[in-house]
Amino acid sequence: MTEANIYERHLDKCRANYTPLSPLSFIERTALIYPDYPSVVYGARRYEWAETYARCRRLAGALTARGIGAGDTVSIIAANIPEMYEAHFGVPMAGAVLNAINTRLDAPIIAFILNHAESKVLLVDPEFSGTVKEALSQVDHDILVIDIEDPSFDGGERLGSLTYDALLGEGDPEFEWVLPKDEWDAITLNYTSGTTGNPKGVVYHHRGAALNAQSDLLDWDMPKHSVYLWTLPMFHCNGWCFPWAMAANAGVSVCLRAVRDEPIYAAFREEKVTHFCGAPIVLNMLANAPDHLKDFDHEIKVMTAGAPPPAAVIENMEGMGIEVTHVYGLTETYGPSVVCAWKDEWNSKSAEERAALKVRQGVRYTALSGLMVADPETLEPVPADGETMGEIFMQGNVVMKGYLKNAEATDQAFNGGWFASGDLGVMHTDGYIALKDRSKDIIISGGENISSVEVEDVLYKHPAVMEAAVVARPDVKWGETPCAFVELKPDVQVSDADIITFCRDNMAHFKAPRTVVFGPLPKTSTGKIQKFKLRDQARALD
Repeated sequence: MTEANIYERHLDKCRANYTPLSPLSFIERTALIYPDYPSVVYGARRYEWAETYARCRRLAGALTARGIGAGDTVSIIAANIPEMYEAHFGVPMAGAVLNAINTRLDAPIIAFILNHAESKVLLVDPEFSGTVKEALSQVDHDILVIDIEDPSFDGGERLGSLTYDALLGEGDPEFEWVLPKDEWDAITLNYTSGTTGNPKGVVYHHRGAALNAQSDLLDWDMPKHSVYLWTLPMFHCNGWCFPWAMAANAGVSVCLRAVRDEPIYAAFREEKVTHFCGAPIVLNMLANAPDHLKDFDHEIKVMTAGAPPPAAVIENMEGMGIEVTHVYGLTETYGPSVVCAWKDEWNSKSAEERAALKVRQGVRYTALSGLMVADPETLEPVPADGETMGEIFMQGNVVMKGYLKNAEATDQAFNGGWFASGDLGVMHTDGYIALKDRSKDIIISGGENISSVEVEDVLYKHPAVMEAAVVARPDVKWGETPCAFVELKPDVQVSDADIITFCRDNMAHFKAPRTVVFGPLPKTSTGKIQKFKLRDQARALD
């Protein structure tokens, strides 16, 4: 047996020198130091950190008293309201795992999630009671249903035997919760979109949640006591870990039930919002809002991810005083794990040049250990030439534990010691990656690869285009050709020939769309355009 080296002798972990990493520590610290600072705002409801912490402890205590603990799943389906925020702390304080469900899913998928997760408790926002009622009829086990009451929402029906406030009334505001025994313990369960079958359950651990929340603050240069507007759904990758980040920040979470331009701009003005997150579609909506709404007079920063944002959208946002930070990630990486880290020397560039730089996904988050663009078969990194495409791979503490009850999918995702994203991109000479497409969205026309993202970027430069998405359309001669789906700005008319000519004038001719379809674009609840629906439409075209 090899003798231990000098740094392995009597230098063991103990209670004095080791504590499992968990974002639950953040709210405890902030409530102690800043008890009377604002924490959560939702219309007339205003909480301070001592109150929010006490409510989370009540929730944890009440769940514990009802037998909920380690290994149990507590699901919630709710808008961005205070109860959703509190669940991110109260549920894991009880030792249970939080499962925040996408509010736009249909009843069969919600039922699948509740069954697959073996949910013991379900917290329900009245706005979604109709769909949830139908889903519960398809669940094969008993679930304790808790109704969240929201006086500001008119409608919905009671489904459970208990309200959220009544549940809190059962709990102790001084409940002595404990940190997980192991930071590798599960903290949340998030389901993928499931566009090609049943969704997969992505499991996060306390360590990853804590580290990614800290990276949110560090990599965004987020000052203490920031005011964060919840335009990003908290069910989406646990709000990119920002519920926990805002506790560490001792900032203010401004809750918002509906993502529309008027209430967003009202929150900018009235709450002095400093930061918010959202998909490029949210940025585009704000950029195209009526000018009379855009009367805020302070600095605002937005973090955007999802489909790569067109340079024109970034330029429009920054033109009206909202600084854009572009990030990239997946449900499997706790949301953002790659950031287009800005360099001071880029400030002297033109607005167009800066926007082109910000379109790139960037470099790894502080909490991410490895990032590469490589051949998916050999895992050999591609040349850093900004041209050679490969698959994007990640590695580190902010990669999921794995897929719940799906060993085959977990092993496939982690093949070779890296997490395979399924996204295609290039590596630039300066080490910044740029996403080119999902592997299934690359258009292969006449043997040439065409990035739908590149075509979309040109389409967004057209003055008449509000939104655009490009997919492959089968073609007898070429195999596939680009098909553009375009939603025009209000009261604007333009022909498909005009759009095609514009694209041909601004990019290689073979990349320009051969077909243009006008109309609204189908989207997910997080604002991502549902390309699988557009591909179906493209295949059905005569």
